[in-house]
Amino acid sequence: MTRISGRYAIVGIGDSDVGRHLGRSGMALHLEAATRAMADAGLDRSAIDGLITRPSHGTPQFNYSAVLAGQLGIEPSYFTDVALGGASSTSMIIDAVAALEAGLCTAVLCINGDAQSSRAPNRRGGLVNWIEDFERPFGMLGAPESYGLAARRHMHEYGTTSQQFGAVAVACRKHASLNPAATFRTPMTLADHQASRFVAEPFRLLDCCPVTDGAAAIVITSAERARDLAHAPVYLLGLGQGFTHSDLAYSPSMTTVAMRSAAERAYAMAKLGPQDIDLAELYDCFTYVVIVTLEDYGFCKKGEGGAFVEGGRIELGGALPVNTGGGLLSHGHASGTLLVTEGAIQIRGAAGARQVAGAETAIVSGQCGVTGINVCLILG
Repeated sequence: MTRISGRYAIVGIGDSDVGRHLGRSGMALHLEAATRAMADAGLDRSAIDGLITRPSHGTPQFNYSAVLAGQLGIEPSYFTDVALGGASSTSMIIDAVAALEAGLCTAVLCINGDAQSSRAPNRRGGLVNWIEDFERPFGMLGAPESYGLAARRHMHEYGTTSQQFGAVAVACRKHASLNPAATFRTPMTLADHQASRFVAEPFRLLDCCPVTDGAAAIVITSAERARDLAHAPVYLLGLGQGFTHSDLAYSPSMTTVAMRSAAERAYAMAKLGPQDIDLAELYDCFTYVVIVTLEDYGFCKKGEGGAFVEGGRIELGGALPVNTGGGLLSHGHASGTLLVTEGAIQIRGAAGARQVAGAETAIVSGQCGVTGINVCLILG
């Protein structure tokens, strides 16, 4: 697999408008992001022959990629839908590389995101029967409760504190304040975090990513072709997926999760290690997830993630800037796709006031299944 490292590159990125109650459908946001990504790559839609998407809520859950292809006016030779929750955006990148490597297409457009604040909330509806039978009757109603249980276990085992969760939220908001496209830009202090109400202990309101509207799109092609396009290529150096459990009840350990094996595979492909990474764009549906990802991605030892995020270490100017655009917590949800485009923007050196000086490598994560499914990308 190491032969794939650097053979493919991100050549176009596009974010839709991001915010709350934008009044547009998920498909409309997908089309906006896709159009911007193709323009950014300098490619006409006739040059796109691969399409990977995740169905937006409220749209048909079957053949969505074909429906979207028709709306975009492209005729792909390879197209598919991906449904891995918060790991979908990063998993699309792996699928795109696989399709390119197999010769099924030559330029792939990956699109994800949703109009979350413009639809009715979904409390894990439509999942399999064990949730109805064994979880909901005991208060496991949705993501805050599930992730909160894992966070509480980490606090019990390692002494992780609410203030350390708060350090993650404060860093993301600080970075979002420098991002003109971010949804939440009002500065936040640790005192603000601690004063926010509990949603599901130990999570306070500011530990939880808000629902927002937004989408993002990425164009990927071969390194050879990338050299002739509009922007300097952002190479895909390492790719890795990891799996430990489909539901928290079946996890072998609540505190060592799928991030570890995903990162190990990505590092091996890239022939890099944590010491070689300049910045991290980590899926942050809840503040705790950033802490456990930093541990299992090897930036600190198990149990030291809470201490690692303190003292400005994950802020711009710190040892490892994290979620430089604001992340899901402050930039926008978009199913994690904004983390991928932000990583590419940083490697291009085009992030303006939030640019990490001299950034050459970025690690990006996507995850779902209450930390049981993880996809890791290394960009450079």
